[in-house]
Amino acid sequence: MAKAPDSRPQEIIKSDADWRAQLSPEAYKVTRKHGTERAHSCDNFPKVDGVFRCICCDTPLFDQAQKYESGTGWPSFYAPMPDAPIGTQEDRKFFMRRTEVHCDVCKAHLGHVFPDGPEPTGLRYCLNGVALRFDPKD
Repeated sequence: MAKAPDSRPQEIIKSDADWRAQLSPEAYKVTRKHGTERAHSCDNFPKVDGVFRCICCDTPLFDQAQKYESGTGWPSFYAPMPDAPIGTQEDRKFFMRRTEVHCDVCKAHLGHVFPDGPEPTGLRYCLNGVALRFDPKD
């Protein structure tokens, strides 16, 4: 029996100059240089059904149904979409130990995940709004 092809998108690799040309300066700083936007600066997404996509590669990552108000000032989700290409790695910057969240398709830094979220997962994916594009359902 032949193995089914992987349904995940192929990795996207671009030059630094290409990312700079595609993204706003703030989105570039956050997604490509692992920056963080100011709290409350970009959580003005509509409260309608839809999908949050990676700003760099347009891959669907999070659903509005998993978004909640965490009180942190950043968009927060308790889980990514099923089979979303989300990767994690340890982040030890600023004398802290955190878990960074990134898009596995283009390696864009999205934010961090913490173990203090609501049920059913107990996780809080605390993301930079500038790293996401909201796509409302028709």
